[in-house]
Amino acid sequence: MLLAILLPFLSFMVRGKILTGIICLILQITLIGWLPAAIWAALSLNSARAERRNEKLIRAIKQNQR
Repeated sequence: MLLAILLPFLSFMVRGKILTGIICLILQITLIGWLPAAIWAALSLNSARAERRNEKLIRAIKQNQR
């Protein structure tokens, strides 16, 4: 999460979203764009974590139904 706030573009690049990271870097270059880029990266990170958590729950439910 700290990476998403301090270096938002790098947060995307580490997760394999290269094009999104480049767009975020362009936004981040301006001082005014830094805050939206950091918020975008943090929200994206939280969304990815929630998606993984949901997929794990769905797999567990499917296993218990068998």
